[in-house]
Amino acid sequence: MTERAVPPPPEPDLPGRDLPDGLLVVRAAEGDEDSFAVLVQRHGRPLLALARCMLGNSQDAEEAVQDAFVSAWRRLPEYRHGAEFRTWMHRITVNRCLTMRRRRPPPLPLDAVAEPAAEDAWSQPARSAEQDAATAALSRALSDLDAGQRICWILREVQGLSYKEISHVARTSEQTVRGRLFRARRSLQEAMSPWR
Repeated sequence: MTERAVPPPPEPDLPGRDLPDGLLVVRAAEGDEDSFAVLVQRHGRPLLALARCMLGNSQDAEEAVQDAFVSAWRRLPEYRHGAEFRTWMHRITVNRCLTMRRRRPPPLPLDAVAEPAAEDAWSQPARSAEQDAATAALSRALSDLDAGQRICWILREVQGLSYKEISHVARTSEQTVRGRLFRARRSLQEAMSPWR
């Protein structure tokens, strides 16, 4: 008998799914948990992708995003509507990720990690090894960037935020964001030139 994959449960049909973020935030600040749940559903995935890029693994990313939403729930009465909720959540998530990175133990040297076993004899080991090496090179190049450049690059290239939104998240001017992005792109281009 073969096992069938169980589909994920459907997302609950919460009231207010079609409401704009601003109204949901006001309702959530008044204690409406369903409105906050809609905001979590709406913004959770992009924030999780952001945290994965910054932290390098799913478990830490999930913890960071969960902590960010808990922090946001507690701080909703302080929320100022000058910035979009999405931008505010990006800032909270970035700050949480930076805190987690500072508290991490230093990484193990590459020779201390055992190589994973090949999946099967029919896979393309050379291609897989090249892709893994390129991914590792990009990861190293991103981690070599200073924190400001790395955050700006991830928010722009991975999350697709505008310069204005990034300036709110990074708490700096749009001109500084543009400069950091320019330097980050140049550094990454140099680091990845052998992989072109």
